[in-house]
Amino acid sequence: MSGILIYSEKEAKRNIFAINKFKENLDIKLVDENYDGKADFVINRTNNYIIAQKFEQKGIRVFNPSSLSMLANNKQLCYEFMYKNGIEILPINYREIPAVKKPIDGHGGQNVTMINKKEKFEPGFVYQKPCATLGKDLRVWVIGGKIITAILRESDTDFRSNFCLGGKATPYELNHDETALVKKVLSLIKSDYIGIDFLFDNGHLIFNEIEDTVGARMVYDKTDIDIIKLYCNYIKKEVGTK
Repeated sequence: MSGILIYSEKEAKRNIFAINKFKENLDIKLVDENYDGKADFVINRTNNYIIAQKFEQKGIRVFNPSSLSMLANNKQLCYEFMYKNGIEILPINYREIPAVKKPIDGHGGQNVTMINKKEKFEPGFVYQKPCATLGKDLRVWVIGGKIITAILRESDTDFRSNFCLGGKATPYELNHDETALVKKVLSLIKSDYIGIDFLFDNGHLIFNEIEDTVGARMVYDKTDIDIIKLYCNYIKKEVGTK
């Protein structure tokens, strides 16, 4: 069986390593968002759930499913969903300061700012109460509902701890309660390959976001896990190839 790997032109240039890893382990062709041809399966790396829906409506298996992509790429929707299902989040805070201002569809800490004085509410953003511990968060990588690894990210210079923004990264062993929290989140969603990010607040984890097109740079830099190969092996099992 042969598949397609969908990246935007811009993201394809930034993700050559990952693209080559996919090609090494799968019979797959790189295409952009406008592809409308045939495929036995689709790996959607665009953060656009509508692209996933288009192929799902044709009966084609998409990794990740459109339902996950829709949830993960809308912070307002995701926070409402998690809160409704008993997952602790930082309070949505539109009136009080300080507040963390996040683009609803943002990723990688881009355009996330700390607001220290009142400003006019800007549509397209979520405003949240800051966590008690700034500059520190945890990413957990998951394939097919199975926890693969976790890495602690920390910054001494920025309230955002993203590795791509200069934060340091250290492999992290989840304790019993933290593992239970991750599994509770996983029980609520259907996913294939994702990252789940948590913040630290008064010594415990609080859900922050789901990364649909999760990167692998930290995993390859800080561990000996070939996570894209693991993902490809999972895909092979899902679509019935050896």
